[in-house]
Amino acid sequence: MTGSGEVAGDPAGRALPAGGTAAGPAAEARFALVSPLDLALTLAPLRHGRDDPTIAFATDGVWLARVTACGPATLRLAVETGGIVAQAWGPGAEAALEAAPGLAGLLDDPSRLVAHHPLVAELQRRFAGLRLPRTGQLAPVLIPAAIEQKVTASEAHGAYVAIVRRLGEPAPGPAPLLLPPTAANLAALPYFELHPLGVERRRAELLRRIGRESARIESWTALDPQEARARLQAIPGIGPWTAAEATRIAFGDPDAVSVGDAHLPDLVSWALAGEARADDARMLEILAPYIGQRARVVRLLEVSGIRVPRFGPRFAPRRIAGI
Repeated sequence: MTGSGEVAGDPAGRALPAGGTAAGPAAEARFALVSPLDLALTLAPLRHGRDDPTIAFATDGVWLARVTACGPATLRLAVETGGIVAQAWGPGAEAALEAAPGLAGLLDDPSRLVAHHPLVAELQRRFAGLRLPRTGQLAPVLIPAAIEQKVTASEAHGAYVAIVRRLGEPAPGPAPLLLPPTAANLAALPYFELHPLGVERRRAELLRRIGRESARIESWTALDPQEARARLQAIPGIGPWTAAEATRIAFGDPDAVSVGDAHLPDLVSWALAGEARADDARMLEILAPYIGQRARVVRLLEVSGIRVPRFGPRFAPRRIAGI
């Protein structure tokens, strides 16, 4: 899961700079909280690098730019006494509010994870406010997952930010955010315009294919996550890793394991078995007691701060635009 272990936002918290329109929210809702919730940890997987202009972590909450079926929207989520406040701006404000409980992790049930290892139990206690977000949209999360294929986190984040700045429009509301690229814009963009943004031809063609087939892909949100993963993998260029990354976020799937990740097997094996190196088969063997909740275990390990011993050289980021 490229970059998903990163703690979101400035740890000290910052005020969000003024921008956009000064009008009040078009819609607002409040949701009760019955257990602790850490919005920053929960929403961290939705941010693709510290410069991602589609999301901001601020002292007054988390701000997200979204493209909905009803139009663009900006959504602010914040924890207040006894609950979550959600405010939305733009034509898609009502649709954004409908997605707010899933995004904030209120539809997630972390109590379903039964610890079979003392470390897992300890991480459950330390990160009791961590939830798995559910965006309810498959095509938008598939785009950054495709960009993150087989490159370093810095390469992927740089390319995603470049694409957003190239295609994204200002989001409605007071936050200076940009909307994520739309499927139509991606489908219309020729390969040679994506190359200078840091995306080589293979991933560029996949992005354009996702754009062309976005309506069909989005219809798969009505399926269960396992079936959606199977259908995604029938698309040329999408393998188990990309499909799992997308369904984990779109569905809030607590069992989506990103098989094929360069670092994940080592993290799982080191943390839970004391083995510094592992392959996918060994990772799945170690995670077998947690079937149904394996993605939650992985997420806890990612935020734990555990460092795996390194042997040999690390992958160096490339400058694809210069190739």
